[in-house]
Amino acid sequence: MSVHYTLNLRVFWPLVTGLCTALVCLYHVLWGSWGARAEPPDGVDGGFPLLKVAVLLLLSYILLRCRHAVRQRFLPGSPRLGGDAAFSSRHFREPGLSILLESYYEHEVRLSPHVLGHSKAHVSRIVGELVRAGRSRGSPGLIPGGALALAFRGDFIQVGSAYEQHKIRRPDSFDVLVPLRLPPLVALDPRSLGEEIALAPAFRSCFVCALKAPPSPSGASGGHWLRDCKPFADGFCVDVRGRRHLSAALVLRWFQSHLQRSLATVRYSLEGRCRVTLTPGGLEQPPTLHILPCRTDYGCCRLSMAVRLIPAVHLGDGVFLVAPPPPPLSSGLLLELPGGLRSEALWGVNTARQEQKLLSWLQERAAPGACYLKCLQLLKALRDLGARGLDSAAATQWGCILSSYVLKTVLLAVLLRKGAPGQSWDEEHLGKCLEELVQFLRDCLLRRHTLFHCVLGPGGAAAEVGPLPKVLREAAPVDLLAAFDGHARELAAARLLSTWQRLPQLLRAYGGPRYLARCPPPRSQRTQGFLEGEP
Repeated sequence: MSVHYTLNLRVFWPLVTGLCTALVCLYHVLWGSWGARAEPPDGVDGGFPLLKVAVLLLLSYILLRCRHAVRQRFLPGSPRLGGDAAFSSRHFREPGLSILLESYYEHEVRLSPHVLGHSKAHVSRIVGELVRAGRSRGSPGLIPGGALALAFRGDFIQVGSAYEQHKIRRPDSFDVLVPLRLPPLVALDPRSLGEEIALAPAFRSCFVCALKAPPSPSGASGGHWLRDCKPFADGFCVDVRGRRHLSAALVLRWFQSHLQRSLATVRYSLEGRCRVTLTPGGLEQPPTLHILPCRTDYGCCRLSMAVRLIPAVHLGDGVFLVAPPPPPLSSGLLLELPGGLRSEALWGVNTARQEQKLLSWLQERAAPGACYLKCLQLLKALRDLGARGLDSAAATQWGCILSSYVLKTVLLAVLLRKGAPGQSWDEEHLGKCLEELVQFLRDCLLRRHTLFHCVLGPGGAAAEVGPLPKVLREAAPVDLLAAFDGHARELAAARLLSTWQRLPQLLRAYGGPRYLARCPPPRSQRTQGFLEGEP
């Protein structure tokens, strides 16, 4: 993907004005020191050319800012329609909204490719040293029989929006998979829980992994294998329905302690470049590596970054099981699992490699100048605007329902229905393309469409992403919104519609230079709650 650099006028004009002002001040100092020795003769103009240039630049800057403010002030407003009529193309004033979206994208959403590139390179160096240290340390003293312990495979896999070209705002958070190496005597027998009808919908995207003996030409008996791998099973497995299953909770606990020991090994060598701390996530979240710039770091991108380090077990073909699985997000879910299942034995699945291949496949077939990734970034920004004015509990649920992964799946679902981004996804149709994504998302929330996982199951995009493990091809389709009850989905759909109807006002209020933005309406004019009220 080609990278385009654009001039940031918010920084350029104040910088030029400040530089010229400094030159004028220097000129005044030099002129005052020379004034007594070199008085200009009568009739000769002793003007201040630098002062005139500075005044002209300042006037140009003010005119440009005033033009921006006038253009935003007199753009057409948003449609005041309710229900599905709000998405009707007859009432959609695309030119005005497109200008606002472009301005908001440049000022608030778009990431600097330079800063993002530096951040990713910095994360890659730090995580690389940490993983190499973890691989060399092994697992001393954890369980009897070091050959039967887990270990770092030695590499890491960068996943998430920062590596798929649709991250927004700041490059300060990253996700990294750390693959683990199983002992040679241990193999996994993964199984999807999608067919478990008695299981809550939030858990049907999870997997369980029973232990099994690897294929052996010697034909060793099962009894000998169970005896040989008993140290590993005692340290990392739990009993589920009479079989030993790899425990995500026990693996995560080992992973966090092993990272702490590895970090102590490399901390001294990193002191000259950054300060690094590790925050354990317990049994519900993976650990987070915090990278803080040093006081002596004079680099151009001095950002504090948080890197989630996710333990992963490779299933094959670039698919990984990750610990812990996504937590149950709906407030009414039962935490007790039926049928003898244990929550600590549940694993999530990560198909980031396949999703990256799918995005690359779409990019190869897209028309030049297609703006589908830009639309995804703006859809995330619209979600963030919709969270304004909500209390913490409502904002958390809003963010869970409209997670970044759900929004990316919405984009992939809309694009795959058409085969490839065509001319209708050109930059000049930016507003209309965003409208199509919002409408499809609202239909999914209202159960008019089902938002399936784009890779799992027989209906996934297997033909476009290449081969998949058999357990994924045979898995039941996963509805990403099934974990949320109907009431929460209806509230989210209403909030989404309200945010879309007020999008021009929100873009004017929260976009562009802060000192030119119009103030939002008084709080008394905003009704409260998740459904009502303005974001």
